[in-house]
Amino acid sequence: MITYNEIYEAARKERYSEQLQPIPKNFVLDVANYLKEKKDVSSNEEDVFSDVVIKAKKQLENALTLFKEIMLRRRKKILNLVLIATETGISKQDFENMFSFEKDLFEDLMRSVNHSDKKISEILNGKEEVKQNELIVFVEDVEEFVDLDGKKMSFEKGQIANIPKEIAKILIDGGKAELVEGESC
Repeated sequence: MITYNEIYEAARKERYSEQLQPIPKNFVLDVANYLKEKKDVSSNEEDVFSDVVIKAKKQLENALTLFKEIMLRRRKKILNLVLIATETGISKQDFENMFSFEKDLFEDLMRSVNHSDKKISEILNGKEEVKQNELIVFVEDVEEFVDLDGKKMSFEKGQIANIPKEIAKILIDGGKAELVEGESC
């Protein structure tokens, strides 16, 4: 069973180090059990003013705050690692100190950044055309239809939307929408 002091110490280490700190793999589960135990003690309705209940409530609040701080600091460090990895190509630094869900986050972020970099490169090299949009307002309800990318769309009268020019032209020509004055994106 984890103690408040162990949670505090983990937060302190994470706060004062630039690297992800090694934390036991069962840390999150232990903290969850600790919080549940403190909730049970602090919800004792019979003795609301008991020193034990008051102390348990304070420890619960503080432990929850510390845990959130730990997770936030670790997330920031992972984001920083992603940025470093995309610039240097080295992506396994601090991997051994990550929880499995943090490794998943790291990999997902790496994929997203790489995908974004690829798109930017394609645009810069003229391989992809940047889609132009129009800002339109609907003058009547439009039932569900499929756009050029295969996504379902539907709109209500008075709704404003920023949609691809091709679709906007069809809707405007059909009398379903009007171009918002002076707007083209």
